[in-house]
Amino acid sequence: MKPFIGQAVFDGMKAITLSLLCAVLVLASLPAQTPSGVVGRWRAIVLMPNGATQDVSLNLEGQGTSVTGTALGLPLTGKVEGETVTLSMAIPGRPGQDAVFTGQKAGDEILFRAVGLFPAPIQFVARRDARFTAAGSVTDQAAVERVLKQFNVPGVSVAVIKDFKVVFARGYGIADAETGAPVTTETMFQAASISKPVAAMVSLKAVQDRRFGLDQDINTILKSWKLPDGSGKDGSPAVTPRMLMSHTSGTGDAFGFPGYDPGTPLPTLEQILDGDKPSNLRAVRLERQPGSGFEYSGGAVLIQQLALAEATGKPFAQLAHDTVLGPLEMTNSTFEQPLPAGRASHAARAHGRMGQRMGAPWHVYPEQAAAGLWTTATDLARFAIEVQLATQGRSERVLSATMAREMVTPVGVGPFAVGFEMAKQGEGWYFMHSGSNWGFQCDLTAHRSKGYGAVIMANGDNGGAVIAELRRMIQQEYKWDVLDEPIPRRYGPT
Repeated sequence: MKPFIGQAVFDGMKAITLSLLCAVLVLASLPAQTPSGVVGRWRAIVLMPNGATQDVSLNLEGQGTSVTGTALGLPLTGKVEGETVTLSMAIPGRPGQDAVFTGQKAGDEILFRAVGLFPAPIQFVARRDARFTAAGSVTDQAAVERVLKQFNVPGVSVAVIKDFKVVFARGYGIADAETGAPVTTETMFQAASISKPVAAMVSLKAVQDRRFGLDQDINTILKSWKLPDGSGKDGSPAVTPRMLMSHTSGTGDAFGFPGYDPGTPLPTLEQILDGDKPSNLRAVRLERQPGSGFEYSGGAVLIQQLALAEATGKPFAQLAHDTVLGPLEMTNSTFEQPLPAGRASHAARAHGRMGQRMGAPWHVYPEQAAAGLWTTATDLARFAIEVQLATQGRSERVLSATMAREMVTPVGVGPFAVGFEMAKQGEGWYFMHSGSNWGFQCDLTAHRSKGYGAVIMANGDNGGAVIAELRRMIQQEYKWDVLDEPIPRRYGPT
């Protein structure tokens, strides 16, 4: 695609776009209504309409709900309202025609849509610069509680991985603002979207057991429900389990699941997929040719959940326990929705942006594979370690090395493998997934080969900012290669 206003202006717009992306990064890590958390240096990689990419850095400052900053010498202005971040930038040579960037926060990332730079809108993801410095140690209770207080988050649970082992695990703060019950390593949190990679391992185990193929037409696996046009037409490819679990199937489902109050009627998977009551979402349908592009889709994961259950003849929660949670000794984890009464006393409650208890203790998620896992930071760390070991052929408790590598090998379109997002941070490659449910925030990040990582789970809507601070403490203290400077290019010894 060519720019609509000449190369010189296009180059200027390119710089502007990059700047805006960086700005997005800043806002993404801040708690809503707290732009001061946006202050700092940010980075983003922007895909330009001509196919080129640009790595850009940006510095931002904030006051009240307003944000100002600069990138590549150009000014930015913006604001934070709830989960929405809006940035504006004046385009040289086009008075009164500002470019507008609107983003939705999910964990410590923001998905932005930029309008006004080029003939067609562009999208990008912003993340906090990996090299910002956090004060304190994650092992220091006073330092962690300072962060919790700063961002109005009641409690957090942390597990640190080093040398393929859990070397540190601790709970901080309180699980319930009303009762004052403390967070311990046994406290269960909602994993939200981190449910997806755990569910992906369940599906890959079924593939390994030859229940279906990873690249099989999904409509040949489904029985009670079929994806309209999912088997391909006019020469387009069929939707497959690989596509569904890597968000490349072409399905769309808005931006997540709101959940349901406990005690209210819950929809079946078929009702969710068709958008029929009592589902609170629209139907899941194809929006583009399968395999042609990347769009995060929890609905796609639900299609795979239904196919998995029908191929094995077992309810998803039972299958997940028998094939993954049990073998990996994730004893404080379950996909059962609603949460069984016997586990309620071990579960953290949902809290809002000011740290207050929500109206219900939590929401219920019948979308089990996409958002329904209850677990602990320690259990998720065990899961991450198994992925690390299995990909190196050092464990086969669930998957063979060949099958485990599907979880950390991008499919070729977008950043996702089967289940996990893959990203280069500093000098390392990491598999990761964040999660954001009603009143809960969480993050799993682990190195592809070096045997370290961390899981952080918070019971508050501002948990993303806490996670960013604590993760940086861990990266600094345990010397992750996120912080390594690039090795300079040279010839011969120094």
